[in-house]
Amino acid sequence: MIAAMANHLNYDVYDIELASVHTNGDLRKLFAETTRRSIVVIEDIDRSLDHATTKSSARPYPHSTCPARTLWLIRPSLVTLPGLLSFMDGLWSAHGGERIIVVTTNWSRALDDPALARRGRMDVHIEMSYCEFGAFMTLAKNYLGVDAHPLFYAVEELLRVADMTPADVAECLMSRSERAA
Repeated sequence: MIAAMANHLNYDVYDIELASVHTNGDLRKLFAETTRRSIVVIEDIDRSLDHATTKSSARPYPHSTCPARTLWLIRPSLVTLPGLLSFMDGLWSAHGGERIIVVTTNWSRALDDPALARRGRMDVHIEMSYCEFGAFMTLAKNYLGVDAHPLFYAVEELLRVADMTPADVAECLMSRSERAA
């Protein structure tokens, strides 16, 4: 989704791994290095905040398929929640530009902190749930050109018990459509 947003808006993407940023000042410096029209990604903020507050060792973050400039430093992190919040809106609004911050988490309760999740910091919340049958139908039509099939009833039953994301299903359908081609 981030790659689609960046492509649609013609924005640069920056992936900031908080656990590898040494101080709040370093976070501000990294922010200053971003372009005016950019998306700044903080993935798995629930883990990043834990790492940032416990001074854990930083580690390189695996790259996604999205072309991103990865900004990180290898040393213990001392980034604080107030430093992160300042980065998100204090410096953000003062620095100018058309930037978007995308924060991901696998544990939405990590975003229950009112200071972190308030309007102006996190305005849009999108839950990326598991694939339901309606989404499967759309994916089957898009990838295979199929509106109906006798196996769809079995797929519907499987999706009720299987925890598959739409991306997982799309990957399966993509490989099938490539084999058919």
